Order: sequence, then C-alpha cells, then structure tokens
Amino acid sequence: MARLYKNIRAYHLAYDLVLDVYKITEKFPKSEDHNITSQLRRAAVSIPLNIVEGSAKASKKDFLRYLNIAYGSAKEVEVLLCLCKDLKYFSNNTYYTLNQQLDEVNAKLFLFLRNVE
Repeated sequence: MARLYKNIRAYHLAYDLVLDVYKITEKFPKSEDHNITSQLRRAAVSIPLNIVEGSAKASKKDFLRYLNIAYGSAKEVEVLLCLCKDLKYFSNNTYYTLNQQLDEVNAKLFLFLRNVE
C-alpha cells in the first residue's frame, strides 16, 4: 500500500529545511566543500528523500525503516548545525532559525513514526 508523501507534513518541513540549508551553505568556506558543506547537505536531503522512498514501500515495516533513517539523518543535521555555529560559519541567529526548523521536523517526524507504529 503506497502512501502519498505529499500528505505527510514532516516531508514538507524537511523539504523547506533542505532549501534553507543549501542557501546557507553557499556561504561556507570553499575548504569545506568536500567536508561539512557536503555532509550537511547530504544529511538534510536524506530526510525528505527517505520519507518519500519509505512512502512507496508496500509494507509498514519497510515504511517505518525509512522513517527511522530519516529521523537519524535529522539528528545528524542537528550535530552538524551545532558544529557550524561553533566554527562561526553562520551567526547565532541563523543557527537558532535552522535549529527551530529542525526541531519542528523532528517533532513531526517522531509523532508520525509513532502513529505509523
């Protein structure tokens, strides 16, 4: 039974977060292109992509597995955002804004996971 990912609120929040992460990381030092910039972008993109991929799986078990991967990627983004703030790659205000977005993604994704279970 396929699920329509466009009806999953966590997907939309995660997608918006990806767009903001890409905008912010454009200003990162070029020396980070193959390190933090790449890792942060890949982790952020992984969140909505895993929600979408999981929604196409037939079994609830597979769907949950992909949602858990998305949640793990969100936790990875959490640490990377903190690291970027501490390295002064963006301001505390930017960190706060992105972290608020990420908290909302995490909350919606966590509740959605519990609902699916």
